[in-house]
Amino acid sequence: MGSFRAPVGRSSALPETSCGYLLQELQMIWNEIGQDQLEREKVLVDLEQECLEVYRRKVDAANTSRARLHQELAEAEAEFTHLLLSLGERSLPGRPEKMVGTLKEQLDSITPALRDMRLRKEDRVNKFRAVQGQIQKISAEIAGQSEYENSSSDVRVNENDLSLKKLEEYQTELQRLHNDRNERLKRVEKYINSIQKLSSILGTDSSMVITKVHPSLNELCGIAKNISNSILAKLNSTVESLEEEKQKRLEKLHHLGKALTNLWNLMDSPYKDRQLFSHVTGLLSVSSAEVSDPGSLTQKRIQQAEAEVKRLDQLKVSKMKELFLKKQNELKEICKKSHMEIPVQAKMDNIINLMKSGEIDHADLVMSMDQQISRAEDEACSRKTIMEKVEKWILARDEERWLEEYGRDENRYSVRRGAHKNLRRAERARVLVSKIPALVDLLIENTRSWEEERKKTFLYDEVPLLAMLEEYIVLRQEKEGERQRQREVKFQGLIGQHQPENLFLPSPSSSPRRISNRSVNGGFSTAMPLNRRLSLGLQKLGPNSIDLGTQGISKEGKKAQRQKMFARPGLVSPARDETASVVSTFSGPLSP
Repeated sequence: MGSFRAPVGRSSALPETSCGYLLQELQMIWNEIGQDQLEREKVLVDLEQECLEVYRRKVDAANTSRARLHQELAEAEAEFTHLLLSLGERSLPGRPEKMVGTLKEQLDSITPALRDMRLRKEDRVNKFRAVQGQIQKISAEIAGQSEYENSSSDVRVNENDLSLKKLEEYQTELQRLHNDRNERLKRVEKYINSIQKLSSILGTDSSMVITKVHPSLNELCGIAKNISNSILAKLNSTVESLEEEKQKRLEKLHHLGKALTNLWNLMDSPYKDRQLFSHVTGLLSVSSAEVSDPGSLTQKRIQQAEAEVKRLDQLKVSKMKELFLKKQNELKEICKKSHMEIPVQAKMDNIINLMKSGEIDHADLVMSMDQQISRAEDEACSRKTIMEKVEKWILARDEERWLEEYGRDENRYSVRRGAHKNLRRAERARVLVSKIPALVDLLIENTRSWEEERKKTFLYDEVPLLAMLEEYIVLRQEKEGERQRQREVKFQGLIGQHQPENLFLPSPSSSPRRISNRSVNGGFSTAMPLNRRLSLGLQKLGPNSIDLGTQGISKEGKKAQRQKMFARPGLVSPARDETASVVSTFSGPLSP
C-alpha cells in the first residue's frame, strides 16, 4: 500500500491542524505501538477512501452549484431576451454587451436589467389591458350590449407581443371605435331631434315614439344609449315613417286648402271666414321640407278643414245659380264694353237647367265660365288698340256731322250768344275731320292684321268693322261726288241768271259763304242704303264671331245691337242718312 498523500497544492510544511501533521502524529503513535505494517496500510487506505468520498461530495456540491448558477444565468438571459422581444426592444441601456467574470458576477450584472425589464413589462401589460378593456367596452356598446360590465381581470393580454407598435395598433383601433361611437351618438341625437321635431309638427308625443324604439334612448331612463346598427335602422325607419305621415298630411291639407279656396272664390266668402283657415291655405305653396311650425299638421286641423269643406259643399249648391249669374253678367259686361258678341240667353238658361238637375258638375261649370271670361278678356285686350281708334273715328264722325249741320246754318255768322264758341268748335272739328282718312286707313290695316292673326272677323256690335269702314269710305266718296255735282249745277244756274258782262264780276250771292248749306248726309240719295251694304258684307263674310260658349245670335238680337250702335250720340242710322239725302240739297261747301 502506498503511503497517505497530502492534498495537492498544499505546502510540505503542514500546520498542526492539517492532515499531514495528523498523519505524522498517527505514524509516530503506530511506531510507538509497533503497529503492523499491514494494518497500517489498511488504515491509510480507509483514510484515503474516506477523504476521496468527502472530496467527491464537495465536488459534486460545487458542480451542482455551478450548474444552478449556469441555469439561473441562462434563464435570466433567456427571460431578458424574451422580454426584449415581447416589448419590441432591441437592446436596453445598462445591460453589459459582453458577460465577463464569474458566474455570480455575471448573474449580479444582469439581475438589475432583468428587474427593470420586468417592471417595464408590467407597465406595458397594464397599458394593453386598459386599451383592450376600452375596446371591448365600446365594442359592446356598438353591438348593443348595454349590460356589458368592463372588468380588467377579464381582459386577456397577449404577453408575447407587448411592442409599442402593437400598442399603437390597439390605440388606433380604440380611437376608431371612439370616433364610431361618437358618430353613432351624433346620428342617434340627430334622429331623436328629427323625431321630436316631426312629432311636434304632427302633434304626437315624441317620448312615446322614442321609447317605443328602445327604452335606453329616453333620457329619463338614465342608462347608456343603445347605438347598435339595429337601433340606428329602427330610428331611421321611424323618421322615414314620420316624414311619410307628414307628407301625407300636407298633401291632404293641400287638397283641402285648394277646395276651400275654390269654394271661397265661388261663393265670395268674406275675409273673416277665410282668415279662420289661413293656416291651411298658407300651406298651399309650401313644400314638406319647409313646414316646421309646431302643430301645423295635427289631425285636429285636418278634421276642422274637412268639416269646413263639407259645410261649404252643402252651401255651394244653393249659391251656384247666383254665382253663375254673376259670372254671366261679368262676361256680358266684358263683351258689352268691348262691343263683342254677347252669349245667347237661351243657352245660358239651358246651362242653369242642367245645373239644377245635377247633370253638370259645378266645378267644371265654373271653370268653363272662368275660361270663357279669360278668353273674352284676352280678346278684349287684343281689340283694345283697335277699339281706341274706333272711338276716335266715331268721335270724328260725330264732329263731321256736326260740322255739316253747322255749315247748313244760315245764321251761323250772326251775332248771338254762343256764336264764338261754335266758331272755335268748327275750327277744331275741321282739324279732326281732316285726320279721318288717315285714321280710317290705319283702322283698316290694323283690323285686317287682327283678322289674319286670329282667323276670324272683327265684329263691332255684331257688325264687321271692315264692312263699316269700307261703307264709310264709299259713302264719303259719294258725298264728295254729290257735292261736286251740286256745285256745278249751282254754278250753271248762277251763270244763266246774270248778264254776260257781269259774268266776271264778283256777286254777293255767289260767295261760298252765302251759298245755303244743306245736309251733307243727304247728298248721295242714289247711293246704296247702309243697311243693304252691311247685310251684303255679312253674307260675304259668313258667320264668324267670338267663341264665348255660344254658336250664333238671333235676328232680333242682331237688329237690337245694330239699332244700339247707330243710336250712339252723333251717329245717324242709314235710313236717316238716306232720307236726309232725298229732302236736302247741297248749297255750299263743307266748311263755312
